Amino acid sequence: MNGPSSIRNQRDPGLLTLQWAEGEAVISHARLRGACPCSQCRAARLQGRVSVVTADVRVERVVAQGYGVQLVFSDGHERGIYPWHYLRDLG
Repeated sequence: MNGPSSIRNQRDPGLLTLQWAEGEAVISHARLRGACPCSQCRAARLQGRVSVVTADVRVERVVAQGYGVQLVFSDGHERGIYPWHYLRDLG
């Protein structure tokens, strides 16, 4: 799957905007952090543990990984790589 034509990270108000061929998707930083696809976060969700994500969490950096992006969050979490198809589904 191809990635978006552009990605805009807005620290205030905490939104990641992705421009796909069929339109724009806007996802809050808190939603992205709560839906982290790393193995630790996925395992916690499968075990029924809910991580509390504060509304003020922010994406500090967006790092291209070819098939998606690695998001580095203000709470120090940086393990998740978000594939394009996963981001499309979240948006």
